Amino acid sequence: MDLSFFDIALFLLFFIIVVGVSMYKSRKEETGEDFFLAGRSLLWPMIGLSLIAANISTEQIVGQAGQGAGSVGFAVASYEWMAAITLVFVAFFFLPRFLRSGIYTMPEFLEYRYNSAARAIMAFYMVVIYVAVTISAVIYSGALTLTTIFNMNLIKAVWLIGGIAAIYSTWGGLKAVAWADLFQGSALIIGGIITVIIGFVAVGGVNNFFTTNADRLHMILPADHPVLPWTALVIGLWIPNFYYWGLNQYITQRTLAAKTLRQGQLGVIFAAFLKLTIPFIVIFPGIMAYQLYGDQLENADAAYPLLIRNLIPGGMRGLIFAAIAGAVISSLASMLNSASTIFTMDLYKRHWKKDALPHSLVTTGRIMTLVLVIIGCLIAPQLGNPRFRGIFNYIQEFQGFVSPGILAAFIFGMIFKRAPGMAGVAALTASPAIYGILLFFFAGIAFLNRMAITFILILIIMGVFTLFKPMAGQREMPIREDFDMKPSRSVMWLGIVVIAVTLLLYALFW
Repeated sequence: MDLSFFDIALFLLFFIIVVGVSMYKSRKEETGEDFFLAGRSLLWPMIGLSLIAANISTEQIVGQAGQGAGSVGFAVASYEWMAAITLVFVAFFFLPRFLRSGIYTMPEFLEYRYNSAARAIMAFYMVVIYVAVTISAVIYSGALTLTTIFNMNLIKAVWLIGGIAAIYSTWGGLKAVAWADLFQGSALIIGGIITVIIGFVAVGGVNNFFTTNADRLHMILPADHPVLPWTALVIGLWIPNFYYWGLNQYITQRTLAAKTLRQGQLGVIFAAFLKLTIPFIVIFPGIMAYQLYGDQLENADAAYPLLIRNLIPGGMRGLIFAAIAGAVISSLASMLNSASTIFTMDLYKRHWKKDALPHSLVTTGRIMTLVLVIIGCLIAPQLGNPRFRGIFNYIQEFQGFVSPGILAAFIFGMIFKRAPGMAGVAALTASPAIYGILLFFFAGIAFLNRMAITFILILIIMGVFTLFKPMAGQREMPIREDFDMKPSRSVMWLGIVVIAVTLLLYALFW
């Protein structure tokens, strides 16, 4: 697809506005709380849109659309709709605990609940996963999308994406990222709606789409399905969902920056409403691409880019280009900011420079942002190797090594007050070993089921530690006396509505 002068001008104007506004709004970030948590001043619209912009990247645009075009079909929407339910639980059960304690990072919570070893292990896991998996995968999938649609050189696309994200996330921290997300999240949703409308026209209308693809529009797949069996919906899929939305730093960092508990909960519920729409603007185009160009799809991950390349008319390409690039860059900037936050607060300040001044922490965070983006850009081009079996599978599979253990440590620790420090450490250290054994010896089991087995075994291990060597007393969590923790009944009702609508959608696409 060739870009006209108008398309290029629109793309450049969009990013000049995004980068300019975000840098201007974050020009006074001087302390660690300013840089890493936007001065704890975010309101619900920015939190909600920022959550979606951070989440929806080419992992979804490429990966989930590819799953829709492949053997999974619309059933992959469970990642989005179950996430909506998950977000409701996060808003009312996780978020109050985290905001009341005033933590900067999720590993910090584990130190208060268990010990410093648990915090260090989780922090190490997170930095490694961000650099080797999520940051590099988002850069690669974004570059692949731009290469497929606009005939860009892959290496140039990698460094273009990394460079833009590094500019404003290095400058202004989370506030810059959140303001950029406000623009880029909106552009993504608008661009997705445009793509779906054009796609419906191309396939002959809504009725023809649903009739032709009836077999691909079911949410429940057989128990022996290799990717998403219905059994995985019972336990397996909840593990990555609760880990991702409740404990993953680059997502939760926005909620930790909420001005009040009510603003944080409203923002999370707003994001849950938006999650209900994502399958229609991401997975539907993948199914449309299969209907129109199935004989050309050698790689299912190319479904969404192929649809855009063939259908988007001149004059709108710049908008779509900006929306896709913005989705990638917003997610990447979020990951860079969060990885640098964990490195700075959980490793550098906690173990190497305990007396670091606020300005020193900001400087360290900025340097680490640049280091991380360079490493990610160097790794990204290697991810096209066929042995990874697609970018969506690569991300989910490798996060499976740590997510069951992290989730078990948090959930068990919140429920059982006598769980000792060694139980938390055992959960974190056993997770990669158990999942690795299952992957090596039982590779035929769907990875979501492997996650479920790992999670259950870790809970048993933690239960044994707690039974035979319970904690003598209770570790006291810090409490922020100056923070508005007033709950809101109206927000709770909104959460109930989200759950009801989600169940209705499952019934419609059963």
